Amino acid sequence: MAFEPGKAVEVTDPASLATYGRAFRKVGKSVVLVPLGAGLHAGHVQLIRAARSLLGSMVVVTYTGEELPEVFARELVDVIFHGHLTAGAAVSTGMDHLDDPDSVARQVATILAAANAAHATDLVLGEKDFELLVAVQRAVSALRMEVKLHSVPTVRTADGLAMSLRNAHVPEHLRETALALPAALTAGAHAAERGAEAVLDAARSVLAAASVEPAYLQLRSLSFGPAPAEGDARLLGAVDLGGVRLSDNVGVPVGIGFTNLPVE
Repeated sequence: MAFEPGKAVEVTDPASLATYGRAFRKVGKSVVLVPLGAGLHAGHVQLIRAARSLLGSMVVVTYTGEELPEVFARELVDVIFHGHLTAGAAVSTGMDHLDDPDSVARQVATILAAANAAHATDLVLGEKDFELLVAVQRAVSALRMEVKLHSVPTVRTADGLAMSLRNAHVPEHLRETALALPAALTAGAHAAERGAEAVLDAARSVLAAASVEPAYLQLRSLSFGPAPAEGDARLLGAVDLGGVRLSDNVGVPVGIGFTNLPVE
């Protein structure tokens, strides 16, 4: 049967995935990989739509869930690799991690294995997992992989909570408490023009008012090093609620604001 674009063709064999990737590139198409796990939410759908929007793209999704969601066909995905591509592999990037380094290293290995198997020209990842995003970029650069990384802004619910598969596991009586995390990060971003300490103080005060102790709350550079005295940074935080860790992050223009603009 001839291949039809946008029909969400399922493959379970890495060799078949590679065949599709090579064929797409041979006819001048971009092979845009969207690496997913075992679940799906609106944020993941946005990643697929971002991939679909790239000029000349053939969208490949990796998925490990038991059943393939019908949304892949509705979103005109071209090929789905249904299964696992690594077994115990890990890629360390030497970053100063906030989340579990071993877990990040395994996720990076899985994404790179998928990119290689699919002969990907592009990777689409979400800013929700900013630490992973930076780790993948560092690995791609270090290995001199000819893959372009695209980031997609975090998708949020109407109340500001970042879309996450973990949200559903937060106990009902703690759902409102969970909103303190995005509120704290937003408060920190609004204090950006007063400097790094003001950012962290504003975020801490919101969490304290909600009686929430963060698992971590840090301001980092876009490369995950120390935050700049002035310039773009990332405010990252995580809280543990009912045995569930929720993480989130926002962009922060440290030391930049209307009151700091030079007068001509």
